[in-house]
Amino acid sequence: MKQYPIERLRNVGLFSHGGSGKTSLSEALLFVSHTTARLGRVEDGTTVSDWDPDEQRRRISISTSILPIEWREHKINLLDVPGYFDFAGEMASAMRVVDAAVLLMDASAGVEVGTEQMWQLAEKHALPRALVINKMDRENANFAQALSQAREAFGPAVVPLQIPIGQEKAFRGYVDVISGQAYTYANDGTPQTTELPSDLADQVEEARNQLIERVCEIDETLMMHYLDGEPIAEQDLRAALGQAFAERVLVPVFVTAATSLKGALPLLDAFVDFFPHPRATQAKAPEGKEITLEPNPQGPLAVLIFKTIADPFVGKLSCFRVYSGTLRSDSTVLVAQRGETERIGQLFILRGKEQIPVGQLTAGDIGAVAKLQHAHTGETLCDPNRPITLPGIEFPRPVFTAAVSPKTKTDLDKMGTALQRLLEEDPTLHVSREPQTGETLLSGLGESHVQIALERMSRKFGVNVEMSLPRIPYRETISVPVRRVEYKHKKQTGGHGQYGHVFLDLEPLPDAEFAFAETIVGGVVPKQFIPAVEKGVREAMEEGVLAGYPVVNVKVTLVDGSYHTVDSSEISFKIAAAQAFKKGALQAKPILLEPILRLRVTVPDSYTGDVMNDLNGKRAQVQGMEPEGNGYTTIEALVPAAELQRYATELRSITQGRGTFTTEFSHYQPVPQHLAEQIIAASKARQAAAS
Repeated sequence: MKQYPIERLRNVGLFSHGGSGKTSLSEALLFVSHTTARLGRVEDGTTVSDWDPDEQRRRISISTSILPIEWREHKINLLDVPGYFDFAGEMASAMRVVDAAVLLMDASAGVEVGTEQMWQLAEKHALPRALVINKMDRENANFAQALSQAREAFGPAVVPLQIPIGQEKAFRGYVDVISGQAYTYANDGTPQTTELPSDLADQVEEARNQLIERVCEIDETLMMHYLDGEPIAEQDLRAALGQAFAERVLVPVFVTAATSLKGALPLLDAFVDFFPHPRATQAKAPEGKEITLEPNPQGPLAVLIFKTIADPFVGKLSCFRVYSGTLRSDSTVLVAQRGETERIGQLFILRGKEQIPVGQLTAGDIGAVAKLQHAHTGETLCDPNRPITLPGIEFPRPVFTAAVSPKTKTDLDKMGTALQRLLEEDPTLHVSREPQTGETLLSGLGESHVQIALERMSRKFGVNVEMSLPRIPYRETISVPVRRVEYKHKKQTGGHGQYGHVFLDLEPLPDAEFAFAETIVGGVVPKQFIPAVEKGVREAMEEGVLAGYPVVNVKVTLVDGSYHTVDSSEISFKIAAAQAFKKGALQAKPILLEPILRLRVTVPDSYTGDVMNDLNGKRAQVQGMEPEGNGYTTIEALVPAAELQRYATELRSITQGRGTFTTEFSHYQPVPQHLAEQIIAASKARQAAAS
């Protein structure tokens, strides 16, 4: 594949709600451009994009695929991006490196949750957007309804550049709004001129007027012609179209039926004719100075790694975009964020799983390199003599957590390394360890996200684990003080025996986890044994007295005791103190505590009532509600952690995927008695099974 100047490069991302046909459209674009000789099908698992076995089995995209296409002496780097929210990390990284976003809509479903989310994400990245109404040949396809929904959701900038001729099974072509020329499709997807259907003339004229109004906003000459009632020439309108699109005053709409190749060729032409080529970007020089980087092959090197693929055979494969300069094979670069150098080996252009070797990649282009030692996703590669840092990638925070445990001893030995490889590949996954329960926790963007990650770990690295909901880290405390709890540890074994004798006071301590004091008078417990008393108490607190959970918020005071000059020892006083504490804690009306999380959930106003009802059923204490504008409200509540373990899935179901939430730890509070009894019984059963 040859090198292209910056003006002939296009970086375009396909985004949508899941199931709108991005992969089928990608396949059609590859086929009609003669990039591939065979048209793959999602149902058969034969597409270039979905080459991963997990994708083929599930028939959904899980990972972003890079699909370079050469068309009319231009290179189009097409990114086919997953549409399901569990893979929002892929969406975030793709949005960061494309220059325009194409949002697909299902002609029968119209604007869906994913369409809105992709629009908002593109808005955040200030990307030009185009809409493609796909599946025009399917049952219940309705162009007018889909277009109306799009204009209602996204505003008057939404203007069709194509009006379909027919729909459902009768979809056979389109009318070009700019020229007024009608086309029908041959079997290979090639448009052929035909006569304009009379019933579409008014619709085409209306769309052309809307288009002229939008374009005139950025072209004063056209504006004057328009206000004077003069006709606007087709070539003038086409010339201004690209600027209007790049400046986001126009959202063009196209119509396609990807599986039958209809609409693919005109879309490729649109990419070439008026989609923007790579533009300047902001970066930071040393000392944090802001600089503007032009996409110049002779400029300072600035490369952003936006995706990592963990391959058990090749190793780590890093996908990148060159923003400035030229990256060459067998060169040395600096990882700006780490201050470490990397040796660049062979560079590749990826097309699905195919790796095409190249000697260099210039500003604006996208490629990959294997076996980087230090650089990670979101980091910048630059010239060691000219450090530059590009803005990183903002990934969504995990919202679902599962406990993972190895199935065998072999899996245990390899699990840590395999999990680390998963984290390199997917920055939206987090691994942690809960010290109280000893569980390894894997967090992601949803239950399916975590499940697929573990399946991938099994397939790629041969590590098999079991997944379950994490155990809640309950705690125990006492509710009333007790005085002078006595325990005497006395054991004679021939020779030196064991003797330790203590009296303890226990009292609740709301503002601290633990405090230890002593009021010994007259040396009844020698000073050298007092640390052993505290140690014994701490060990007993870790074991708990109700259900095996740690005891907290207690002050323990050593008030009296006795010793034996020969038989007393540190171990004797440690045992005596531990037993005295357990005895006293049981007398002090022990209670179970549960972690409470501060929940902030943002939902459309129309779902506020449903979400509130659900929270009330989760023992939530609603703290307040705050309008966010744009028809959204944020609810803040304190909710027991045990009630939120599947909240990511539940909220998605309640709000049809439109709700988002964050949580953070707030405090511990007593568990209601009827629930505490169930938790204690379950804990004792688990302990009995383990012994």
